Amino acid sequence: MKDLEHIKKAAALKYQQNAQNAPKIVASGKGMIAQKIVERAKLFDIPIFQNEALVNSLVDLEIGEEIPPKLYNAVVEVFIWLYQSEKKAELSQT
Repeated sequence: MKDLEHIKKAAALKYQQNAQNAPKIVASGKGMIAQKIVERAKLFDIPIFQNEALVNSLVDLEIGEEIPPKLYNAVVEVFIWLYQSEKKAELSQT
């Protein structure tokens, strides 16, 4: 996939509201691993949010680790964006 060649870093988060205190890192990597993470997200129609400063912080965390409190505000922005994207998709289907 030519459009993925510029991907240098990627991280994937998962959050279960009633089961976790904060979102957890479920995948992260650099280079080819980052490209594979993005490919998988696209394959499963998972929205992709781009924020270089945030991904730089996330790729240093361990898989399964909850994000630290200092990243809460940045990750809240991601979840707001995701919520708004899902709402737009729902409206376009009605």
